[in-house]
Amino acid sequence: MSPLPIDQMKNELVDHTPFPSFVMNLHGDLLEWNNWSEVYFGYKADDFAQNSLRNSLFASVHEEAWDVILTSEQAIRFNNLQLVMSNGNLIDVSLFTKHCLFNDEQALFVMSIPLDAVHTMGDNYQELIDLRNGIQSSFMTVTLDHEGFIVNGNQHFLKTSHWTPKRVVGKTFWRLFPETPDSEKIAQTIWKTLNNGHIWQGEVEKATKNGESYWVYLTAIPTIGTKSEDTRFILIEKDITKEKTIQLQLEKIAFIDAQTGLMNVHRLESVITEMIAEGRHFSFVYVSIDKFYTIKDLHDQEVENGLIVEFTKRMKMYFQDSTMARINEHEFVVITPLPEWFIQGFLNYLQQHPIYNHNIAIPLAISGGISRYPEDQSTFLQLMKASLATIATVREAGGNNIASLSRATHKTLNRQAVIEKRLLLALNQQNLQVLYQPQMDLQTGKITTVEALVRWTDEEIGVVSPDELIPVAEETGLINRIGAFMLEKACEQAVAWHHAGINVKVSINSSVREFRDKNMAKSILETLEKANCPAHLIQIEITEKFALEAEGETSIINQMRQLEEKGIVFVLDDFGTGYASFRYMQLLPIEVLKIDQTFISSLTKSEKTQRLIDGMIQLGKSMNLTVLAEGVETEEQKNLLENYGCDSIQGYYISKPVEWEEIERLYKAR
Repeated sequence: MSPLPIDQMKNELVDHTPFPSFVMNLHGDLLEWNNWSEVYFGYKADDFAQNSLRNSLFASVHEEAWDVILTSEQAIRFNNLQLVMSNGNLIDVSLFTKHCLFNDEQALFVMSIPLDAVHTMGDNYQELIDLRNGIQSSFMTVTLDHEGFIVNGNQHFLKTSHWTPKRVVGKTFWRLFPETPDSEKIAQTIWKTLNNGHIWQGEVEKATKNGESYWVYLTAIPTIGTKSEDTRFILIEKDITKEKTIQLQLEKIAFIDAQTGLMNVHRLESVITEMIAEGRHFSFVYVSIDKFYTIKDLHDQEVENGLIVEFTKRMKMYFQDSTMARINEHEFVVITPLPEWFIQGFLNYLQQHPIYNHNIAIPLAISGGISRYPEDQSTFLQLMKASLATIATVREAGGNNIASLSRATHKTLNRQAVIEKRLLLALNQQNLQVLYQPQMDLQTGKITTVEALVRWTDEEIGVVSPDELIPVAEETGLINRIGAFMLEKACEQAVAWHHAGINVKVSINSSVREFRDKNMAKSILETLEKANCPAHLIQIEITEKFALEAEGETSIINQMRQLEEKGIVFVLDDFGTGYASFRYMQLLPIEVLKIDQTFISSLTKSEKTQRLIDGMIQLGKSMNLTVLAEGVETEEQKNLLENYGCDSIQGYYISKPVEWEEIERLYKAR
């Protein structure tokens, strides 16, 4: 059908329609504007000389929808489209467009029907409209597309978050949250829940455009389309910032331990922070009652309560004018300027003033750690860590002692703090390096597998060994990000080698902490799919400690079996050094047994070790497992292992960990 001439359109449609109507050219420039448009939207035609329709009225419309409006050759209709009025508020409309002629040139006639001006018949449909309008007027709402990009947000959301429609449309879902590890984790959980087709509900911290925090009770609902790109996610939010603020204030007020009258750990942290800000010197004394739970088992509740009260009295008497706090059931902190010799005298004081139960002295011993500010540590958390490390050393030596932070521990803790700080930066900038150590099949002499090993050299702290890196990563939770990084690099390299005709598998190490994430298997398979990496090219190495803990957790076993079904091989690393168990060797899908290098190092020096390793290999063979020995450095070791029936070896005899280019050279050489 030919487009209507503009003169006829102007008389019959533009001026006489009871709804906002206008004409624009195919570039989006306004040509004609009726009175109803001015009434509903608040703009005058002259307003668009300085500010285009795209940047004003259509600012909240997604770029794809705007392109459809301009380029579609057929008449089209948009339901529930949001336009921006001159005062910045949003208005919900149904939009109709049709091609027309304006001064003999192609143009678009646009009619918009405000939804609040039309009553739709039909009870069920009207109920849905009323429900939608009720939600829109009472809650903040945000709509996301299938990739997590914001399609629109209502006026309540814009007002609270300080966003404008023009600025927020097209931003990602993650942009709505504070840039902290905890918020990143909760956002990821919400997104995974939605993508699994489930509703997510709960309290969550959000961030305004300017990064200021506010709290909402969020209900996130997936609406699944017939096509994946039609899927939408609706976020319905109730602002609970005031309630949350009051709750946090009440928690801060409740700083006193009711049983002892001492401050609790929250108040202690505040006090320490204030003292540090004032530059005051002090000793941080962490005191723990030894074998407290054994004492509890030997006495009733009344004696237990009396023990804590009497112990607190003795602390108050001995450490007069010092600040004291109860950390948990049987651990306390004293902040004092008193010297070390006086602090250690508390042990003698307890012996001279025992705590009695029915005229019988309760055997009481304590372990304590002393850290000084600012000589030893510089923050509350660092003081806590230092004291706990000292207590651990005291207990290893038999307990019932109060010791100062040693120079070695002080040096170790300081380096750990720097490693933790620099590791986050290294992960963000992908400064970690991946090296590969080859494994050789003893029958063929060929390299069949390489183990991917993380290496890190930091410009500030130098080389960080895996023995330093991994414990810090596990403690801080960054081990998951390292694992994801290593898997991604391993998949990329395995695919590259596969395409180059180099048939080697890549083995990566994993921790039980990573597999406690119920989506770990899914995440691994998604990474494989993204890299187009066949699953049989990847092996996952787990320790005996991992295996022992996995044995009691069904979800971990199920995830391992799910990965095994796809073709991933599991390797039991460090075999013989931990908690060897025939049970988990039956339960878990383990295909390769890796004998630890500590046994191999003494292989040629001890007949006992030789018999032990021979037995390990025969055990593996009896269970149809492939046996691999690591730490092989000499030909004599290699020959003995070959005689025992070992399948593969790894170690400096073949190669140290090297770059991927060297692996290609070694592979071709063999």
